[in-house]
Amino acid sequence: MREFWVVSGHHLTRRADHGGLVATPELIMAYLARPELMPPSDACDAERNLHASLLANPLRPVSDADIAALADPDARENWSFMVSFRDRLMAAPSLEAVYVALARKGASDLPPIFLSQLCHLILRNALEGCDDPYTLRAAELFYRSQLAAVHDKTLLLADAEVIEAEQQAQHDVHSSPLSAMLQPPKAFGEMDVMDDENAWTYWSRSDAHAMAMNIGGNAKARDGLCRVIERWIGHLLGVTVKAETVAAIEDRDWRWFVGLDSEATRIGNALWRGEKLESNVGDSIVALMRLSFADPRLVDERVGDKPVYLILAKGADKVVRLKPQNLIAGLPLAATGGVA
Repeated sequence: MREFWVVSGHHLTRRADHGGLVATPELIMAYLARPELMPPSDACDAERNLHASLLANPLRPVSDADIAALADPDARENWSFMVSFRDRLMAAPSLEAVYVALARKGASDLPPIFLSQLCHLILRNALEGCDDPYTLRAAELFYRSQLAAVHDKTLLLADAEVIEAEQQAQHDVHSSPLSAMLQPPKAFGEMDVMDDENAWTYWSRSDAHAMAMNIGGNAKARDGLCRVIERWIGHLLGVTVKAETVAAIEDRDWRWFVGLDSEATRIGNALWRGEKLESNVGDSIVALMRLSFADPRLVDERVGDKPVYLILAKGADKVVRLKPQNLIAGLPLAATGGVA
């Protein structure tokens, strides 16, 4: 079986009989080793001692007094988040159960990076055994922001953080205005775009986020996104769905939609209210999909056997920030599906 997404840390978890992932001390130790939690050079002794003691025993109790002893208020906040997150992970029957609870009840008390990392882990579990690189590349949208751009008349998505780092490196090399003008930053269209000839290389660089996704011109890329959505919903909610891309919402009696990001939600709400949208709003749409349920009895009676439409859009900054939690909290389910 081919390996992928090693940096997700899935090898530091335990897969339970119910199929969900269970947190381990090793997983907590990996969190503690992240740069965000490493004490900075000016950290107080109390913070250094707390970090060292947790590396020695990741599950050791941390009291309010331990947190209060930290000199820096930002450090106190960060460690409060971390300890609360650790305790939540270790007490839950699975990481999946934690994620569903956060999606439904809100995660305002959790830094977004923790939610993305949790999504990364759970997706790695849900996609175990997947042998389609297009699906795996599409799945990166669930936990990595994407920069959208039109290249050769087709819409491409590339990892926003990777592109930003490349552009910064070029800026550092050509720091003078004259150099920048003579050698402008490369367009991300020069990044490898996944196609049938190079898709096999994804396996060796799945953690590098170095392949662009041709979501506008390659049906396999769009199908990959649909397959990820199906797996995500099935894994977390125990509900079997079918997702497919569509060109437009042609059903005049459409009953429900889920915006997969803030801009898509804004657009969907305006459509729902029958408001007139900006003339160029179509340029913001990255993907439009139709979701149907294998068992209509699981769907709220207000929707019945009608499909649910999914909208994915890019923001004004051309960045796509998909919120996978919307697929958990936003579906019109009549009853909660099973959660590992």
